[in-house]
Amino acid sequence: MSREFESVEEIFGSNVFNEATMREKLPNNVYKTFKKTISQGQFLDSSLADVVANAMKDWAIEKGATHFCHWFQPMTGFTAEKHDSFISPTTDGRTIMEFSGKELVKGEPDASSFPSGGLRATFEARGYTAWDCTSPVFIKEDGTNITLYIPSAFCSYNAEALDKKTPLLRSMDALNKQTMRVLKAMGNTTTKSVGATLGSEQEYFLVDQSFAERRLDLILAGRTLFGAPSPRGQEMDDHYFGSLHERVASFMHDVNVELWKLGVSAKTQHNEVSPGQYELAPVFATVNVATDHNQLVMETLQKIALRCGFVCLLHEKPFAGVNGSGKHNNWSMSTDDGINLLDPGSTPHENMVFLVMLGAVIKAVDKNAKLLRATVANAGNEHRLGANEAPPAIVSMFLGDELTNILEQIATGKAKSSNSGGELKLGVSALPPLPKDSTDRNRTSPFAFTGNKFEFRMVGSTQSTAGPMFVINTIVADALMEIADELEKSSNLEAAVEKILKKIVNDHSKVIFNGDNYSEDWVKEATKRGLPNIRSTVASLRTILDKENYELFERHKVLTPAELGARTEVLLEAYAMIINIEAKTTLNIAQRQILPVGVEYSGMLANAVNGLATAGVGADTQKKLLNDVCKLVDSLKNGIENLKIGLSKANSIDNSAEKAENYRDVIIPAMDGVRLAADGLEVIVDAEMWPLPTYAEMLFVR
Repeated sequence: MSREFESVEEIFGSNVFNEATMREKLPNNVYKTFKKTISQGQFLDSSLADVVANAMKDWAIEKGATHFCHWFQPMTGFTAEKHDSFISPTTDGRTIMEFSGKELVKGEPDASSFPSGGLRATFEARGYTAWDCTSPVFIKEDGTNITLYIPSAFCSYNAEALDKKTPLLRSMDALNKQTMRVLKAMGNTTTKSVGATLGSEQEYFLVDQSFAERRLDLILAGRTLFGAPSPRGQEMDDHYFGSLHERVASFMHDVNVELWKLGVSAKTQHNEVSPGQYELAPVFATVNVATDHNQLVMETLQKIALRCGFVCLLHEKPFAGVNGSGKHNNWSMSTDDGINLLDPGSTPHENMVFLVMLGAVIKAVDKNAKLLRATVANAGNEHRLGANEAPPAIVSMFLGDELTNILEQIATGKAKSSNSGGELKLGVSALPPLPKDSTDRNRTSPFAFTGNKFEFRMVGSTQSTAGPMFVINTIVADALMEIADELEKSSNLEAAVEKILKKIVNDHSKVIFNGDNYSEDWVKEATKRGLPNIRSTVASLRTILDKENYELFERHKVLTPAELGARTEVLLEAYAMIINIEAKTTLNIAQRQILPVGVEYSGMLANAVNGLATAGVGADTQKKLLNDVCKLVDSLKNGIENLKIGLSKANSIDNSAEKAENYRDVIIPAMDGVRLAADGLEVIVDAEMWPLPTYAEMLFVR
């Protein structure tokens, strides 16, 4: 990439059909109507769609584009796209470049080739993509190919949601509807709409491409299925926020430039806790735009990494024994007139609207803890949640001392005071006093209040943010609906709010925990409080089918019972398929790379023992080493056979839930057995013979 200087102002949004571009390219009356359509989330009239489409086409062609595509997010969790050219042949044998409003608004990919959980059969191929005009159209550059991308929803011939975006958009409508009811009941006459906002912190690993290409597990599974611990890991605490390696810094610069062109406001970048681990965080956007942006972030990280000679690993746990990667989702609610409804202000005990919104979130999280846990359940995240690192599988909330104190006041009467943060004096004359926040941060909490938003820390690094976010939107909308029902029939607003808040605190404060979520004491305490602790992905996914969840999503028109059941089926199938790929990759590497090396090395040792015996020299050390290697080789071979048998039985199971449980209970332990023997060989076998790049090389060589 060229290092010629361009200002960020020139770069930012240059590949986005944003408001400035619309103002320039569209007739004034069309621009105003289109802008109103976007702000109010309405459908665009077909006659105006033609004008908008033509302007988009002209702009895209000026940028070098020859194709357009409806860009959508099927239930794979990835993105999908089908490219069509602007070319339209003429009767005289030439061609013109055309793009109609119909082509902008609607596309038709093959619906039977994507996961549908039974909503679509193989012979039922018709599906539709529908333009989401609330998320900006953009141009993407992939090598010399330049294409106009149209963010879209994806549904079946029968209008069933087959994607991640549709339920997210529905949940935004539900949240807006119920929040507006509450605001109106509380006397707000100026706000016209409320939207959820999101900022997603993306963690990832970088591995030198030369190492990754020699690791079939990284190529096929995205994580290491073998590898003895590095002599040095993260125990020195020297990587977190450490100085950036020049090569990594150059990579980050190139990522930023690409994202800024796409209108993604990448702002923060730094080394994360584990060696080789990093983080990127953007500025907030509306939740559906932020979800689209996060997909672009993941794609861009992987694309630019290859240009820079790296491979970007987004898996939740690419290396055993060091921190895995999450995607911390910072969620809030904002009005169209610029009010953050989760901003407590300087006197939160007097901020009635904030307290009601806070109460709704507390109620929603406690009441729907199992569902919230299920939104982050996948094969990769199983290595993090409730396993060897945080956050735990127990859903709890951190509010901090100030808000907890206010809630305690509400429980016993009425909130009358707030704790001020004050100033922090550092005792150095050259350093100014710092304004101190009224509460600390808690990075061990799965769902933490961080000043004017909630940070949901359980989301896995590979996951689309759409799933967790449409659930949060929906459960909060449900809590607000019940609050609105009470407020709308009350003649005394203040008394009604006090009654509602007191009941919420008394019924749901068990979910609030401000301490160390990593401690064993908290696990015991959570059990006493009756909080669920679902460590298994499969067990968690099965809770989605609880009756109350069907009723919840149907009540707010986010998912039909058929759509919810299908989504659960897809998730269970995905879990089994991922473990199946990992197991087959384990067999491939163990049989074709590690076992032959173990056999060869044991043969070398046997020759050494025989040679020493012939020379009349004692060979006790060599014999012991040979014995150790032979035991590990035998163990590896037995583990391989055990895994083969397990896979054969697992693949004969038809029921998706039973199959997933079998992979969890039989296949994963069998894989662990193969790995245990292989990793034991790694620390014995001659380093020159070992076929795989080691953890030390992959984590530390830059």
